[in-house]
Amino acid sequence: MSPDVDVVVVGAGFAGLVAARELKKSGLSVAVLEGRDRVGGRVKNATTSDGTVVELGGQWIGPTQDLVIALADELGLERFPTYNTGENLVHDGKRLRRYKGAIPRLSPAVLADIGQAQLRLDRMARRVPLDEPWRARRAASWDGQTVESWVRRNVRTRLAREMLRLGVRAVFAAETADLSLLHFLFYSHSGGFLDSLFNVKDGAQEQRVVGGTQLIADRMADELGDSVILSAPVRQISQLPDGTGTVVVKGGDHTISARRIVVAVPPLLAGRIEYEPELPPWRDQLTQRMPMGSVIKCMAVYDEPFWRSEGLTGQITDVEGPAQLTFDNSPPSGSPGVLLAFVEGEHARELSHRSPDERRKAVVACLARCFGPKAESPNEFLDLDWSAERFSGGCYGAVLGPGVLSAYGPGLREPCGPIHFAGTETAAVWAGYMDGAVRSGERVAREIISSMQG
Repeated sequence: MSPDVDVVVVGAGFAGLVAARELKKSGLSVAVLEGRDRVGGRVKNATTSDGTVVELGGQWIGPTQDLVIALADELGLERFPTYNTGENLVHDGKRLRRYKGAIPRLSPAVLADIGQAQLRLDRMARRVPLDEPWRARRAASWDGQTVESWVRRNVRTRLAREMLRLGVRAVFAAETADLSLLHFLFYSHSGGFLDSLFNVKDGAQEQRVVGGTQLIADRMADELGDSVILSAPVRQISQLPDGTGTVVVKGGDHTISARRIVVAVPPLLAGRIEYEPELPPWRDQLTQRMPMGSVIKCMAVYDEPFWRSEGLTGQITDVEGPAQLTFDNSPPSGSPGVLLAFVEGEHARELSHRSPDERRKAVVACLARCFGPKAESPNEFLDLDWSAERFSGGCYGAVLGPGVLSAYGPGLREPCGPIHFAGTETAAVWAGYMDGAVRSGERVAREIISSMQG
């Protein structure tokens, strides 16, 4: 049997589209099957009633995220800085304080406690090999505990512990008790350590894409043309027993045969596909142990960014929650004013059970507590509960509990015969971010090109 195409790519997020683009450049024929009616995966644009674009999925680009920056530039997209002028706000559960820079106004004892913990965590993270974190000298010990157990043993003050828990929610959309310490350390090293992950200036939140980051996916899909097939969720991947090495993929109303397959969806969803023959137990066991984070991303829209005239950046850190972090997400023109609020981890799990109106009231109450009466009545409110998204299962990425990396880590990137795996969870650098997704797409394309043309 002669295959329909050389490679079928499952998933039209950044990883899948980059892989398809690179494979096509090398002269191989491709088909991309996507379950949604759009491309972009965990990156999604939305528009307010006046047509302003807001990003309900991944949105920021920062220093050292070289591959996604190069891709955006190649596709002719412009970037602009995240608004970061003025003072930030921190609410410690009792008092609201203003401060400049990256260090909040907390008591000296709390700041020293946080600083010492971060110094130790960064030092530990440097010892985790990016390509094979399970080979770290203390991998078994670190993977045998959660971040929460480490925090309880090593952080003395209550507020410092709460701030570190908040930081984990901000990066992983999960709780410290959910997360293996080894996975946390790998992730930190992968993204340039904690300051890089947390900060706006010189950090992962430094820049945005004019028109929203989904334009990156849209333009890649435009280049691929009819090779991208939407509303075609893949339910089965079968290797024919005729000895030809042909693989048949069934997605929606489409059945396509190929020589190689790229599965570029979150491991959780990859594990729900029916494989014939079945994948090795180590791969199946891995996907069973990689649930997704929980986050609701919210946008409150106002006539203007009133916080700017009050000397504020729009960024709050609120220990109380449920919206514990906010950013100014206004367009480059500055109008309308848009406050982005994140509800993450246990707060997202709780609000997922509530109605849209109840979610709005809870988030707006947080905004009003910090920004005052002007925040009480947004003209418009948009939100997206990513754990309710069928073709994501949550965001931002997979959450690895104790024992997963050390026992099953090699299975993240290892091909299973003609089936290759991509996605930001498989990246060694900037894992969990858009740049990591791009890197994984390029890696898997190189694997296939080498195996098919070498």
